[in-house]
Amino acid sequence: MEKVQLGKSDVHISQIVFGAWAIGGQAWGGNDDKDAIEAIKKSHDLGITSIDTAPVYGFGHSESLVGKAINEIGRDKLEILTKFGFNWKTEKGEYQFPTSDGGKTYAYAGRDGIMQEVEDSLKRLGTDYIDLYQIHRPDATTPIEETMEALKELQQQGKIRAIGMSNHTVEMMKRAGEVIDLASTQSPYSMVYRKIEKDIVPFCVEENVGILAYSPLQRGLLTGKITSDYEFKGDDHRADNKFFKEPNRSRTNEFLEKIKPMAEERDVTLAQLVINWTVQRPGISAALVGARNEKQASENAKSLSFRLTDEELGKINSELEQVVIDHDV
Repeated sequence: MEKVQLGKSDVHISQIVFGAWAIGGQAWGGNDDKDAIEAIKKSHDLGITSIDTAPVYGFGHSESLVGKAINEIGRDKLEILTKFGFNWKTEKGEYQFPTSDGGKTYAYAGRDGIMQEVEDSLKRLGTDYIDLYQIHRPDATTPIEETMEALKELQQQGKIRAIGMSNHTVEMMKRAGEVIDLASTQSPYSMVYRKIEKDIVPFCVEENVGILAYSPLQRGLLTGKITSDYEFKGDDHRADNKFFKEPNRSRTNEFLEKIKPMAEERDVTLAQLVINWTVQRPGISAALVGARNEKQASENAKSLSFRLTDEELGKINSELEQVVIDHDV
């Protein structure tokens, strides 16, 4: 699988990145740890060498599982992307959401928090450096400049190779870029959620900042498997997500039915077609895609075994113009 450079950094990642949110278990209706590790190993075997995780995914569990996979695969064969900025051990920062055990989670990116978080992540991951370290969400209580100065220090120490952001505005990225060389930003982006095309994509293209598109399958909605009678189990957060409510669910499925023949002609799944489209979009460096088992990992890897033609892309984009989705999420 082709690798792409993130901004001006020396970090190169696979165009499909293993998204490790779901394997953390929490907010996704549970997870099987053994299957998760096998999914990571299978992804690596098929060319997906980059893994994106975060401490808040399962409150440390996702990073720990990634660490076990790293130990089996070999650190030098992988690019590890993780994040910081969610604090559930103190009340510093801005309140975000409850923890799974009734506690509270805050957005906090102060220097003291970063220095502790990086050590915790390195320990869970079983490594002495992180390829891309990303601030997970904005922290209204800490100036972005303070955060970036701390990251610059970690970079100089060799604990992180490159610096990224996630879920931040263009203005925040500009301020960060005055302190550090910003390698990438991570943003939600899919066929039915393209808000970043208005400002983030043009900015990143002009400034040579990589874009990591997360939720390219809109958390499973664009696989075609979320039928009108599909029911979510346990603590699956998608049950309350507007994309999965009506009329958005039906509108999306109607669109998928229109492009389904294109997938069938190529003998690929709808999900593979969607991921391929995503990676070919202007400014997009890579797509983050999750997998809970080897089968899903294999399917993800096949997404780049073909290349959509200009004609096919045109047809897809034409149909997309007819999809009206409520973006107030």
